[in-house]
Amino acid sequence: MRLRHIEVFHAIYMTGSVTNAAEFLHVSQPSVSKVLAHAEQQLGFALFERIKGRLIATEEANLLFGEVDKMYQQLRSVRHCALNLKNKSSGKITIGLAPALGFELIPQAVARYNKLNPQVHIHLQTMHHDEVRQALTEHKIDFALMFSPPPQPGIKQQLVCLSQLVMMYPRDLLPEIPTHVSLDQFEHQEVIGIGDSGPLGDLLWHRLTEDDIAINTNITVQTYFIAARLVAQNIGVCAIDEFTARGNLSDKVAIAAIKPALNFNLTVLRLEDKNLSQIANDFLELVIEFSNAKHHTPESQPIT
Repeated sequence: MRLRHIEVFHAIYMTGSVTNAAEFLHVSQPSVSKVLAHAEQQLGFALFERIKGRLIATEEANLLFGEVDKMYQQLRSVRHCALNLKNKSSGKITIGLAPALGFELIPQAVARYNKLNPQVHIHLQTMHHDEVRQALTEHKIDFALMFSPPPQPGIKQQLVCLSQLVMMYPRDLLPEIPTHVSLDQFEHQEVIGIGDSGPLGDLLWHRLTEDDIAINTNITVQTYFIAARLVAQNIGVCAIDEFTARGNLSDKVAIAAIKPALNFNLTVLRLEDKNLSQIANDFLELVIEFSNAKHHTPESQPIT
């Protein structure tokens, strides 16, 4: 049976007549009758019998309908998917992201995108660098947003924006609230360490080693968010990414750019041999727009 045969057979079986089937399919009655006759000719047996002016399904038709209905539902699913892609009004985007992006950048992008595309489902999943490749290859996420990820075979990278590490410090420590600091200013301060912090941790420790700067690190945490909250308790200072710093500013803490700058890239990761859907591309363009519009030299004043 051809797809058109399946559509007509299914419509007649469900509606009980050629007239109703034609109305359901938005075609003429003669067209439905012609397709039905052709389907029966191809199959070699009748699908319906006309009894007292009504179409009654044959035993063969009843047996065939179970399989036809499965195919019909799959056909509907394909059509709905194609319509969603055309209209970009619904669908699903699954994104892996560094936890730091959950404070400000991604929530703002989601809010704007959701307002424009309320039918699109967005799933956000925080993850670390070593989880991204598997998530992409298993198609668990459409793309990931990470900080300066190392190159990996089969994974395509695209720059979103250039950012930097900043120093978050208690305001009481530096009452003059400088906008720029150097790492050697904090040799005798408690510097909260970030264990297993990936490329950004490597960036910081390479600079400390290169400049022969010794710092005290008696407190180590797993995430930059916890480090920022500890700074707010006046426990120490921390060199963290600008996204986390801006998302955790208060009247107790301030941030300053580190001189010389410790720059890193916010990067999109996706499979090299798989194109993003249109809705995923649209969301990514919005993220790029927000990140570049808001990215500038760190402010020392809290954001209200």
